[in-house]
Amino acid sequence: MKTIPNWINGQEALPEKGNWLDKFNPHTGLPMSRGADSTSVDTHRAIDAAGKAFPVWSSMTPVRRGQILADMVTLMKQNSAELAECIAVETGKPPHDAVGEVNGAILQAEFFAGEGMRLYGRTLTSAMPGKQSFTVRQPRGIAGLIVPANTPIANIAWKTFPALICGNTVVMKAAEDAPEIAHIFARLTKESGIPDGVFNVIQGRGLPAGAAIVEDGRVAIISFTGSTGVGRWIAEVAGRRLARVSLELGGKNPFVVCDDADLERAVHWASLSAFSNAGQRCAAGSRILVFRQIYDEFKNAFISRASGLKLGVTTDCDLGPVINQRQHRNVLTAINGAVADGGIVLCGGKVPVDTALANGYYIQPTVIDGLRAEADLSCQELFGPVVTLHPVDGIREALKLANTTEYGLTAAIHTQNLDRAMYFAQNVRAGVANINIGTFGSEPHMPFGGFGASGNGSREPGIEALDVYSELKNISVLTQGGMY
Repeated sequence: MKTIPNWINGQEALPEKGNWLDKFNPHTGLPMSRGADSTSVDTHRAIDAAGKAFPVWSSMTPVRRGQILADMVTLMKQNSAELAECIAVETGKPPHDAVGEVNGAILQAEFFAGEGMRLYGRTLTSAMPGKQSFTVRQPRGIAGLIVPANTPIANIAWKTFPALICGNTVVMKAAEDAPEIAHIFARLTKESGIPDGVFNVIQGRGLPAGAAIVEDGRVAIISFTGSTGVGRWIAEVAGRRLARVSLELGGKNPFVVCDDADLERAVHWASLSAFSNAGQRCAAGSRILVFRQIYDEFKNAFISRASGLKLGVTTDCDLGPVINQRQHRNVLTAINGAVADGGIVLCGGKVPVDTALANGYYIQPTVIDGLRAEADLSCQELFGPVVTLHPVDGIREALKLANTTEYGLTAAIHTQNLDRAMYFAQNVRAGVANINIGTFGSEPHMPFGGFGASGNGSREPGIEALDVYSELKNISVLTQGGMY
């Protein structure tokens, strides 16, 4: 099997204790690679390298950093086929989904490379005559970036490029289930001219490798995308030393279908929101709230769409497997628990009968009816191709149910009534509210993040990410009146 080491100071680095973690192909269930099982010692070596590289990288002008990142964009485009192939195999995505993810990462890189020619501060007025005041952005230091495996290259780009354009150096903890894509990305950073030590990758488990990033006092920024439970731990540990923390956590996102919705469009976007990427999106639309007047009509159309989706990893497939065996078991257990809690499985709910998929981590697209709004599966993020349906009596009940969980990441509503749409969008407890589209779809220049247990109030990407990765300094000078 292919072995995937760490990347420290511009070169491959073997794990300190010589241990490796097996990575399994989610389509076949067979071993496909071995990633470094790093220790805290490995993480500290990467932090050492990032610290030594910081003076050189941070002293470059933002324009020059942007030019180097633009070279990285060129390399990503030239190697886009390799990146997409790696993602498709490593995470079990159909090829077109992997290509789309790479293209999104490239757009992210282009946007932040351009920020090198902006990175704006502000001029400020003063009550003191002759006092001129303005702000500038300055780097914070070492950024510890911890990424998940659901959309690995997008997540890497989402965090890396704003961190680098602001002048920080990076230690990234790669996802255990997507080690190779992080390694390929690291190799491209060197080829693009990013100095050694500026971008480092640690493979391995969250504990101890990732935890060492969070606990090390030299790491000035922690950006984490993942579960709410881990996010709470990071906030507590890193908060004690006043590190800056950006958390993008879980979601249990509502998708509302009103009685005047374009039914065909609503079914299309509900299906994509619930089942694309095998439901492995923090922005997945996993709760569908439908006006009672059209409930049966929507339900029948939605079941028909879900039942017709094709599983697999070829170009004609709609969704692949979940990422690993542990997640596969968790999803199936949750479905069984929902049935015990009174839920009715309208379609799916099992592993596919196709023998070609029998050994992979596949779950049929699953639609569950009849669950109470407060049932576990109605409230807790699952990260699989499972959605619950709930009838509602009007927009006020829809809004009330939309706001019942601890999460507040994204939401969508389908209606032709502008007043109703804006009432929902303004009042739903979510960081992103979409009208007549899906619950996902953030673009590089758009801020993304959530309320409540979905995050800590930070926003990435967009220019709002610059507030995560830079310090604002206010500079003032008192000039004397008169001409000399």
